[in-house]
Amino acid sequence: MNVYNPLFNEENILQDTRFAEAINLFNSGEWYLAHDLFEEIWHETNGLPRITIQGILQIAVAQVHLESNNIKGAMILYGEGLGRLKRPDSPHLGLNIKNLCEIVELRLHSLQHQNNVKELAVPVIIKNIY
Repeated sequence: MNVYNPLFNEENILQDTRFAEAINLFNSGEWYLAHDLFEEIWHETNGLPRITIQGILQIAVAQVHLESNNIKGAMILYGEGLGRLKRPDSPHLGLNIKNLCEIVELRLHSLQHQNNVKELAVPVIIKNIY
């Protein structure tokens, strides 16, 4: 789907092969490519799932900022991503959003206290198993 589809909802996202590919890119540390693919899906999504997708892609961009030593940009995007992912109405899209948020919160806290994040876990997206 390359055109905005008002029916592209949570169920469609979970069935879209791009979603699984974006998660794999994210978990492989291919932050920029993951961002691009999540953004493509985000443009086609409506409703609350759009918030979750945006939060994830903002975390990917925060990682891109860290790679280029833009600490301020990373902190801003970590914060914005967390704000979206922690909204009570944001759907989890079959993902362990709590784990992702915990990792990002530790990294953000470390950056805010001018500590190095290289020793901390990098963000990962874990699929929930039902």
